[in-house]
Amino acid sequence: MNMVMSPREEVIETSMEADWSRVLERLRVEFDDSIYNSWFKPLDLVNIEDGCAVMAAPTRFMRNWLESNYSDRIRVAWKSENSSVSDISFVVLSSFSEASAQKNDHKDGGDIIPQKTGRSSLKDNTLAEGNNKLKSRTITIKESEFGAPLDPRFTFDSFVVGKSNELAYAAARRVAENKDVHFNPLFLHSGVGLGKTHLMHAIAWANKEIFPNRRVVYLSAEQFMYQFVSSIRYKDTMSFKQKFRSVDLLMIDDLQFIANKQSTQEEFFHTFNALIDHRRQVVISADRSPTDMEGIEERIRSRLGWGLVADIHPTEYELRLGILQQKANKIPEVDISLQVLEFLARMITSNVRELEGALNRMIAHATLIGRPITLDMTQEVLQDLLRANVRRVSIDEIQRRVADYFNIRLSDLLSARRARQVARPRQVAMYLAKRLTAKSLPDIGRNFGGRDHTTVMHAVKRIDELRLVDSLLDEDIIHLERIFGT
Repeated sequence: MNMVMSPREEVIETSMEADWSRVLERLRVEFDDSIYNSWFKPLDLVNIEDGCAVMAAPTRFMRNWLESNYSDRIRVAWKSENSSVSDISFVVLSSFSEASAQKNDHKDGGDIIPQKTGRSSLKDNTLAEGNNKLKSRTITIKESEFGAPLDPRFTFDSFVVGKSNELAYAAARRVAENKDVHFNPLFLHSGVGLGKTHLMHAIAWANKEIFPNRRVVYLSAEQFMYQFVSSIRYKDTMSFKQKFRSVDLLMIDDLQFIANKQSTQEEFFHTFNALIDHRRQVVISADRSPTDMEGIEERIRSRLGWGLVADIHPTEYELRLGILQQKANKIPEVDISLQVLEFLARMITSNVRELEGALNRMIAHATLIGRPITLDMTQEVLQDLLRANVRRVSIDEIQRRVADYFNIRLSDLLSARRARQVARPRQVAMYLAKRLTAKSLPDIGRNFGGRDHTTVMHAVKRIDELRLVDSLLDEDIIHLERIFGT
């Protein structure tokens, strides 16, 4: 029987939700996006009783990690928003769903959320009636409790494809939709906020939908390391090896996290080899290509290059506009003109995450304050973000992109080699550094292996001359400038 809350219970529930939203906002401001999205965003508030805020985590692993690493910070955030909260506790969302479905037939009493009246009962009824968000999350966790939760927003349908990411997108779909391995591993790399994690979640969702019986595991390199260290601590490394080497599709995000961590790299190497030998698919992401990853063993970097390495470039103007239009179309109650969307796509070139954040700020301002979204209002509300995006291309990024584009090693670009296949890309990189950054000629020279400023002057002048007579080189420069959003 469904329970109807009294007006007083509704007020209490609304107050708790408001407190919880403010706690999450405090955590979002205090920590960077990767930590917030990985550890705090998946949490659900269950109840507040006797001064204790009970929050549900999707997995036992996440619950244990939060208790060990972030409980003090979350407790402080709660006390700042609700002085009556003096303690916090974590439970496991999958156990909660199981408890609701089995009507309190406890299988693991230490992890199951106790049945309560008021808000707790409301959540039980909501789950039993089919809350899609919780259902999809719970299904994922029950199938693979040692993986991280998947975000239901990150699917192939919600991914906007353009020239900068079309190879990575096509490769991701091939991996997701085919049981036979075509390239192994698939290695995705890009800067922050360009869609690596979105594609990895999309692979998992699509693969599970097409092949329901496959064991699919997604987690960050940090989580992989934590579980490995825990297995050593509790003398259970055999169990760790068995569970990771028995999956059909293993996806590890942000591999650069295990740089210089020798023991974790050793275990990753053996896990990777075992899966490849048994023709199990592996998908890896990082912030740079395997050849440019520092602190990673050479044997690992070599094996990561076995399959397909797909770079996601910074978004071009057309792709940024498409992303904004797709997001705006999902909010029909807010009128956003094409002029405003074009302005945002032209001015915010750093990454998709920041672009969507800018649009969210505009929508929030319009709905909370009641002002229409105009170009003047956009410039006023986003003035800090717009200033930060002016010429925010770094020399390091230019060097990395140019090296990838001309298929040479970054170390060669910075070396003293004068061979034409290295010297011309080096001149192109210097030329772009002069055009796209505010750095002085001596600063640019120092960033290219300690060269003199006259070398940079010569490179800029030479590329300017060649662009007039060499159409292929001119096209290369235009393409590289588009990569940087100019």
